[in-house]
Amino acid sequence: MRLIICLELCFVPFLGQVFARPGISGPAAQPHSLDRPSKRRDGGAPVSGCSSGKDVAITAPKKNIFQSLTDREYADVTAYLHAQEELNLTAVVNSTSWDNVIVSVDLLQPNKTDALTYLDDDGSAPTRYARATLQFNSKLQPYIQEYMVGPLPIKHGSSRYEELNYIFTSGRGRTNVYNADGEAIAAFNLEVGTQIKDITKKLLNGTATGADDDSLLIAGSDPLIHSGGRVYQWNEFYSAHTGEFFSETVLPTSLQFKVDITGRDPSKWKVVGWYYDGNYWPTTAAFRKGSKTLTRKPGPNVDGSWTSTDQAGDKLPRDHLYPPISVQPDGPRFGVDREENYVEWMDFSFYISNHKEVGMQLHDIKYKGERLIYEFGLQEALAHYASQDPLHASSAYLDTSYGMGTSQWNLVDGFDCPSHATYLNTTFYISETTHVHPNSLCLFEYDAGYPIQRHLTGTHVSATKNIVFTVRAVSTVGNYDYLFEYSFHYDGTIAVTVRASGYIQGAFWSGDGDYGFHIHDNLSGSMHDHVINFKLDLDIQGRKNSLLKTEFVPLSQVYPWSDGQPINTMKIDHSYITNEDDGKITWSKNGAASYAVVNKDQLNSFGEAPGYRIFPNSGSTAYLTVQSSSALGQSANWANHNLYALQHHDTEPKSAYAFNSHDPHNPAVDFEDFFNSESLDQEDIVLYFNLGMHHIPNTADLPNTVTTTAMSSIAIAPQNYFAGDVSRRTIHGVRLSYDEKSAVIDKKTFGTKQPTCAYDMKNAAPDLSSFVGEIEIPKFPWNPSGSLQTNPGG
Repeated sequence: MRLIICLELCFVPFLGQVFARPGISGPAAQPHSLDRPSKRRDGGAPVSGCSSGKDVAITAPKKNIFQSLTDREYADVTAYLHAQEELNLTAVVNSTSWDNVIVSVDLLQPNKTDALTYLDDDGSAPTRYARATLQFNSKLQPYIQEYMVGPLPIKHGSSRYEELNYIFTSGRGRTNVYNADGEAIAAFNLEVGTQIKDITKKLLNGTATGADDDSLLIAGSDPLIHSGGRVYQWNEFYSAHTGEFFSETVLPTSLQFKVDITGRDPSKWKVVGWYYDGNYWPTTAAFRKGSKTLTRKPGPNVDGSWTSTDQAGDKLPRDHLYPPISVQPDGPRFGVDREENYVEWMDFSFYISNHKEVGMQLHDIKYKGERLIYEFGLQEALAHYASQDPLHASSAYLDTSYGMGTSQWNLVDGFDCPSHATYLNTTFYISETTHVHPNSLCLFEYDAGYPIQRHLTGTHVSATKNIVFTVRAVSTVGNYDYLFEYSFHYDGTIAVTVRASGYIQGAFWSGDGDYGFHIHDNLSGSMHDHVINFKLDLDIQGRKNSLLKTEFVPLSQVYPWSDGQPINTMKIDHSYITNEDDGKITWSKNGAASYAVVNKDQLNSFGEAPGYRIFPNSGSTAYLTVQSSSALGQSANWANHNLYALQHHDTEPKSAYAFNSHDPHNPAVDFEDFFNSESLDQEDIVLYFNLGMHHIPNTADLPNTVTTTAMSSIAIAPQNYFAGDVSRRTIHGVRLSYDEKSAVIDKKTFGTKQPTCAYDMKNAAPDLSSFVGEIEIPKFPWNPSGSLQTNPGG
């Protein structure tokens, strides 16, 4: 849930919204040097014990062409745009809701065609362009327009700016904004609260007027409702938290009002409906009259110890003993080039980039120097609700509009990641300021706790350790925390997993169980779908690939040896998805079919096409239950199936657009338009797939949802790609031979050397003091000598 709560008038001009979102204001910042290493992580002072704990220093073979801009480039692009008088830009620090402003600046990702010339053929690096998002608020109809600016670095006479249109299916990188006057909308809603404060005192024992003693908040639905040429929003009164925990999203009151906010003149806005506990009134006068005759007045949900995430209840048996922890006695077994965000683990290598809207992305993933994946990363995250009340029935959040990258905060050492993890910073640029979130990505190995291989015979038993390498980030978007991770395995498998935690967005319980369980006092665990879309651009021994479907099918077959009697059995049915028309795929019943990107022109020695197959790994992998969503319009057509296959085009780089939610019925990117009957036979194939969960919160979701149940994972694994199981290459296995009396007579450890040094357990303790906020570096006006500013986030 990303409710827009009128707690304070916190005007954020680049989004035109008023945000005071409980739980995401961010940690309090502390002074932090960009060059200062984190404890034991960044090549700092050696720790005592078995290992120095230092990074394994490596050098990337090429520059990371996917990373965002440098500080200098951010500043120069910003200054250049302000110098273009026709744009009529105002510095964000001086802006109002009627000024044109720069929303954000990032790297315009290079076209794959150009990138591969550099990565594979020793050609020149692709020409760098900035992607600048500008919001034009000086118009009666405000809008966002995307621009490309460059070439970089900015040079007088050669650099230019122009509309960025070619990557949008609408033909134009322009999106209307219907709530640019966020401060005015918040004030209007509080005025509504003031007008009915006598009623809210009676029904809810509180007020929402903007006064210091208010005990209620007002939150609005997202996206806005477009109907009959008008723009509407439902708002609900929520109880304010009274303790230390920002728990508003589980404190609904059921009292809701619908506002017509069409146009930019607040004097013409009006309340056009009221809802409370199953009752509806079309006008405020009708609501005022009807509220006096209500037969049921359940009162609000109120805060209490039940929303606390602190330890509570009887302590678990023997829980006073410290739990098992992992250590890396010989230090990291992977290398990191921090300058280029380049990583090597075993025979895998890849680049990392990070972006305001979509957060962490992986690029140019190779095994033994051969590319497997060109691009792998989040596209969009959807949370779609349903309810008998209008606000939740209208709620369908597209979370990249809030910023998955901006929401990646410092990770909690020893809890979000093992205490031996290596941490990286992330940066993004909004409101003419570079924001640095220290230690917001972590990289680490861990023992899965079960073998990747084992077998027992009459003479021996063999087993191999299952060591997994993981890259993880956590995005806290409103009340929900999303844990994103990519994991790499000895056998060549790569998996992506999403886990969710945080507070649910609860609805008010009005006695109807069709939309959720009754989980507390007057609280319903409001049903919703999470659908998280990823792009996976596999290149299997080159760019010319096909999509192979392999399916288990039942069979009744008469064989030469079956005496004329049919044998009821099964067989494998091989077929190819040859056309985009068939590229919308739902996982088959009983998991009978698998799909693999293969290269038919590079058959192995047995005549099989090498490739990588994609399949559900664990948890649910749901797609959207709602058909033709009223709230989403055409803005999330990627959410209707599990898997999609398309032919690559540089003009179709993303399935989604962060600002689709502003105008969902006229989105800048409509994924449906990607499908136009093109061939998938030995073409450059791009897959999109959905992780997701059908979530019906129950009492176990209070106070927070737990990651054991709210998770979804997809894996891609080699299929006839290697000559055998490449996990055999690790020396961390054992074969024990034994005699007829089961006495061990031989031990093969393949060169493994057991660490024998003493390990100081203090070095495995979490470094909780490393948790800080963010660093802000203003870019306009910019002082290159620059002093750092710390900010509590938000």
